[in-house]
Amino acid sequence: MKKQLIIQLHSAFESALQRKEETEFWYARDLQSLLGYEKWDNFLKVIEKAKIACLNSKHAIEDHFADVGKMVDIGSGTQREIDDVMLTRYACYLIAQNGDPRKNEIAFAQTYFAVQTRKQEIIEQRLAEVERVQAREKLSASEKKLSGVLFERGVDGQGFARIRSKGDQALFGGYTTQQMKSKLGVPGPRPLADFLPTITIKAKDFANEITQFNVVRDDLKSETTISTEHVKNNKDVRELLGRSKIRPENLPPVEDVKKIERKLASERKKLPKTAQKLKDKT
Repeated sequence: MKKQLIIQLHSAFESALQRKEETEFWYARDLQSLLGYEKWDNFLKVIEKAKIACLNSKHAIEDHFADVGKMVDIGSGTQREIDDVMLTRYACYLIAQNGDPRKNEIAFAQTYFAVQTRKQEIIEQRLAEVERVQAREKLSASEKKLSGVLFERGVDGQGFARIRSKGDQALFGGYTTQQMKSKLGVPGPRPLADFLPTITIKAKDFANEITQFNVVRDDLKSETTISTEHVKNNKDVRELLGRSKIRPENLPPVEDVKKIERKLASERKKLPKTAQKLKDKT
């Protein structure tokens, strides 16, 4: 997500923040707009799903969701009361979790409400961490899918490992998988991809997707033929990166993705415990 967009979204979410007796909350009507929902009835359905998730997490719904009425202008100096809901940070987080993370507003909201600080820099960092975790999960899925396609064509697990290794060598400019692990200080049994930056993880995933598509389309069968195809695709991806002066083998290692996953999971568990309750605030 681009920095300028993060700045804009951060400002919008901060502007919607409300406080009452040192308790911070957001109105559902405001959150509806921030998350891009046009109809209140549709957004109410999302709120109901969030309430179920709250209950399943063993937290009292009334502590995080409070029905209220709010006066709004309807023109000509008159007002009318409309239904609204006061939401804690945890409630907002659960609502965001029911949205499509491919939407910038939803992806931002999931992180904004998860972290216990409103510093833009922290939010930006966490968004990058979430993106990397998601990229790693997608790479695992594409590897599993490619392995299945190859197995149908008589390539066993060892054959797939050889094909993947040759693909790595093509992507990393001649460095083998083991050489890259040594270069980046990856512990022996751990996968190389767990310590690669997001751009490299996505590069490997892209090459996998092309190979899988071409193997099916062209009905490639032998290990040799498929290996040649995979090497070509990794070289093509490497060339594409090179146009932007990116050399995968020269990028420094990054934090273990498993460690990041544990940190994000810990944040999710702490969120309802640190959220101030809305009970008796209405």
